[in-house]
Amino acid sequence: MDNLFHVSTAPHIRDSITTKNIMYDVILALIPATIFGIYQFGIDAFLVVSVAIITSLLSEYLYQRFMKLPITVYDGSAILTGLLLALCLSSSMPLWMVSLGSVFAIIVVKQLFGGLGQNFMNPALAARCFLLISFAGKMNSFVNIDATSSATALALLRNGEDVNLFNMFMGNISGAIGETSTIALLIGALYLIHKKVISPKIPLAIFISFSVIIFISGDFNLDYLLKQI
Repeated sequence: MDNLFHVSTAPHIRDSITTKNIMYDVILALIPATIFGIYQFGIDAFLVVSVAIITSLLSEYLYQRFMKLPITVYDGSAILTGLLLALCLSSSMPLWMVSLGSVFAIIVVKQLFGGLGQNFMNPALAARCFLLISFAGKMNSFVNIDATSSATALALLRNGEDVNLFNMFMGNISGAIGETSTIALLIGALYLIHKKVISPKIPLAIFISFSVIIFISGDFNLDYLLKQI
């Protein structure tokens, strides 16, 4: 009797939308946050983004060329990895550390585990964890819009200080290159939902769960929130 079950590697869902299409859709969705981050933090942010992407592309190309593997740098996954990593970093991050993170993401986390779809976790986030463990001081140093060191919104809340919700929504706060502007990230999210790359169910579920937990914990200050709006 023929075997009715066939075991294969991911992806398991067959669709007319290719992996390459998805990668470039996600890159396009990140453009608003990237542009705003460069606008806010200046040339330093541009250099971090550029170095992360270029190093990711070179790492993938050279590894595949050296190992005599098919060259896949055109599928957009290496560009996306470099961009995601850059947006998770401070604009004050030394460029050699940015390059090291990109090499770690592409070679150690992605290629050594078999390439796209075989890695055990997101390469960009793995690289961020690697950099955080290796260079905690630099990874926790963020600059404000006036290029001075400043605490992030989460750090302020942890210390019991108030934050301006309007500034957080618009992005006039310190933080990583791609995390400051809520509105820029929402534009990208709406694009991905429109293109049906993602479903709104998961982000909405996380947002609602987080809000409920904050409300139940007693840290939710309705009067303060209303004053900020």
